[in-house]
Amino acid sequence: MIPINEFPRSVIEKLGYYVYLLIDPRTDKVFYVGKGKGNRIFAHITSAIASPLESDKLERIRSIQSKGLQIKYSIIRHGLTEKEAFEVEAALIDYIGLRKLTNIVAGHGSDSRGLMSITDIVTKYLAPEIEIAEPAILVTVNRLFRRNMTDDEIYEITRGNWVVGERRNKAKYAFCVYNGTVRQVYEIQRWFPIKARSQDAGTQDRWRFDGVVAEDLQKYVGGNVEKYVGGQNPIRYVNC
Repeated sequence: MIPINEFPRSVIEKLGYYVYLLIDPRTDKVFYVGKGKGNRIFAHITSAIASPLESDKLERIRSIQSKGLQIKYSIIRHGLTEKEAFEVEAALIDYIGLRKLTNIVAGHGSDSRGLMSITDIVTKYLAPEIEIAEPAILVTVNRLFRRNMTDDEIYEITRGNWVVGERRNKAKYAFCVYNGTVRQVYEIQRWFPIKARSQDAGTQDRWRFDGVVAEDLQKYVGGNVEKYVGGQNPIRYVNC
């Protein structure tokens, strides 16, 4: 069968927004969840062929093609509005797990309405909303956090490596935030650069901080900070 690499115009008109999967034919496992309309589903293959950029997704596609194989596609839902497509995409990413995918970020709304345990749900909706008075950087660790982490592990996922600018130096404290709730607060002692690979420029400076638990700010732990966080950027500044 000749592979299809674009939809006919008449099909596009009926599809609307849709949510799709890219599947590795070697394992039959999903490696990417996406949403779009038109021929968006096929654009990843074009990018992998034509673009010199490096990413886990593009490298996986190139690896499959180097074996003479074709990406498998599945469309999970179609005929959607854009808002509906965002929700279906986010739910699938949460269900499969971001660590198993080459998606860079979690889906739309995952920070506030994504995958949670019963305990997380109760904590989220019973947690008092807090007002932060200190200059702080809020670090959302939804992608890295897992239950039963040690204190040292929570510190490690909070401290870096992050893409932050000079504004970081105005923050005296770093808040570890998971699902909109403060899990720990650290007093920042210093920032230092870490070289990390970038999709756009080879390597770039990311930053990590050294710090200690802020004993005098433990009143914030367990508090709801949803009004401060949101979107896909894991970094938010308060009073900086």
